[in-house]
Amino acid sequence: MDFGYQSKIFLLLLLLVLQVQVLVAETQLLSLSTYNSNFSVSSSLRGKRVVKRKPVGRKGLLGCDLYKGRWIVDNSYPVYVASSCPYIDSEFDCLKHGRSDTQYLKYAWKPDTCDLPRFNGVDLLNKWRGKKVMFVGDSLSLNQWESLACLLHASVPNSKATFLHRDGLTSLAFQDYGVTIYLYRTPYLVDIQKQSIGNVLNLNSIQGGDTWKGMDVLVFNSWHWWTHTGDLQPFDYIQDGSTIMKDMDRLAAYYKGMSTWGRWVDLNVDPSKTKVFFQGISPTHYMGKEWGSSSRNCYGELQPIEGSSYPTGLPEAQSLVCSRVTRYLEPTYVCIFPHMINRMNIMEISEDDDIQSPTPPPKPNDTRKNKQVNPNNSSVDAKRPRKLTFDVCPTMNFSNVMKKLKLIVSVKSVVRFIMLKVEWVLEI
Repeated sequence: MDFGYQSKIFLLLLLLVLQVQVLVAETQLLSLSTYNSNFSVSSSLRGKRVVKRKPVGRKGLLGCDLYKGRWIVDNSYPVYVASSCPYIDSEFDCLKHGRSDTQYLKYAWKPDTCDLPRFNGVDLLNKWRGKKVMFVGDSLSLNQWESLACLLHASVPNSKATFLHRDGLTSLAFQDYGVTIYLYRTPYLVDIQKQSIGNVLNLNSIQGGDTWKGMDVLVFNSWHWWTHTGDLQPFDYIQDGSTIMKDMDRLAAYYKGMSTWGRWVDLNVDPSKTKVFFQGISPTHYMGKEWGSSSRNCYGELQPIEGSSYPTGLPEAQSLVCSRVTRYLEPTYVCIFPHMINRMNIMEISEDDDIQSPTPPPKPNDTRKNKQVNPNNSSVDAKRPRKLTFDVCPTMNFSNVMKKLKLIVSVKSVVRFIMLKVEWVLEI
């Protein structure tokens, strides 16, 4: 079963809507800036910008950069109330736990060059009749799944639904439409295996992948758990091939894990039947200095950060995982970013180039330079990267990524990635 281009646009918009709902629920509000003449503005609501969004057709969205924009106040929000949704975890109901303001519920994302249509759950269910959608990953996938479940429940509150939860797999079936949405919790995508020495994170194994097969839409995410250490990490050792080690550079481990994931998708997913998305990485909001505040976290922050991008730019892992997407996957796969790639300029590329593992940074007392660490813990001189300009995002310091990742991309992959936004949707 194949999706038409309108359905594919709808999928992209849906993922954006879910990201907005999650960010609003967690108060991870990013931008509220310049006025756009497409809106009628009211001076009410304590001087905040209040807008009335105009109806928009699907054709008006073609060529629109959905990810460059700002947060606006929309008094028709919220689309659903957490307390009335039976599928959302109690800890995500901010009002239940004493939050006094409700302004955060009314923020909506507004791209600079187009108007987004209001979410229509009935329309979505009709378009998705007989289809299965699965979110795979960590708590961000949980947030996305719960948000979608609540959006659909609010749209068809009297529709017959079946909720099941067993062995890490959650499903919600809207029986009147034959639509089922799944959640598979696996923060690393690759396996944590119980061995005699303890729990081992195996960078080369995806045994749970059989559960992901047969879906019409797969939405993956992974990163934040890779940074956990000490008591917060759920494994004792890391395995790469036949080598088992106590720890390794986490960005390098993530690179290897995402390579395993990319190969799994390439071998097990038929792109003519299943559409695959990979969510971008959201900010952690644990350090106030990242957005010019003296606070230790985002507690007490009530208004969005101005601008389209997070002040400190994208994390290194963001570009790394997208290199895996463009390397292993066919053009029918999309890399979704919350703070988005705006443009990509390739100045000089070699046809036979390849992407290598990132180089862990040397320790302060390590005088070695330009070294790479291989799985056997031996060092080899890293070759100097070829001349390459790779402008992923105007606000992103990509040189830091280049220091860790020898990024050399084939012309085919570059063209494939550049055309994703339009040519993937239109199936040109």
